[in-house]
Amino acid sequence: MSFSINTNLSALQAYNALSKLNAQTNKAQLRLATGQRINSVADDTSGYRVGKELQGKVAQMQAAQGNIGAAKDMLSTAESALSSVNDLMIQIQGKVADANDPTKNLTSLVNDIKALGSEITSIFTNTKFNDTALLSGTGVPSGSDFAFKTGVDETTTINFGSMNTLDLSSISGVTTSSITSLDISSLTSNIQDALGSIGNYDQRLDVKNDYLTSAISNANASVSRLFDANTALEQLNATKGQIGQQIATSMLAQLNSAPQNILRLFQ
Repeated sequence: MSFSINTNLSALQAYNALSKLNAQTNKAQLRLATGQRINSVADDTSGYRVGKELQGKVAQMQAAQGNIGAAKDMLSTAESALSSVNDLMIQIQGKVADANDPTKNLTSLVNDIKALGSEITSIFTNTKFNDTALLSGTGVPSGSDFAFKTGVDETTTINFGSMNTLDLSSISGVTTSSITSLDISSLTSNIQDALGSIGNYDQRLDVKNDYLTSAISNANASVSRLFDANTALEQLNATKGQIGQQIATSMLAQLNSAPQNILRLFQ
């Protein structure tokens, strides 16, 4: 065995081993402290990129779920208003049927029908969601349709179109001579068609919401696998590293003092 005073290779090798143990132990302790496996891009470059992309998609899907919630609230508002209109239409039909009874006062029936028509007009004018008119056909920005983004892609949307105010002139212009021939079947059909469309759109929104809920859950699970630390494993690594540090420090001290043995040659 040769002795070298200027360069103690064994001590240098022990020092390098101790430095590696320190780095590994510090990484395990940091992962335990943060609960994350990836604390910097250097920990896992590809995993970091994939995880961040997934987090971006999760944020978009959560925003889409918010859009779906707003769309459902809007549809509920429109449904409530149209249901009221439909009920008023039924009352008008009853008044028209009463007009065929010679014992009824036609003037009173005409006034009742006009009053119901005015209420229908008021509902169409005043039904709004967040200050946007839903049934008058004038409240949609720039005359566009009601389109809601319901997914990550820009093309994933549901377009509800827009509903113009129905022509109620036949109701507002009814007279005692025309009341028996008043026909609102077309108006009633339009209202019921609109209610049916609302029901269909609501079902589609439920399907999209269920899909987004599942997709968000799966994406979050993938992010968790990429970023979350295995605390049990990291605890083992930290403990192993601490023991290795103590042993490596002791060995470094011994190897660092080994060249002193050469002094015995000069005794």
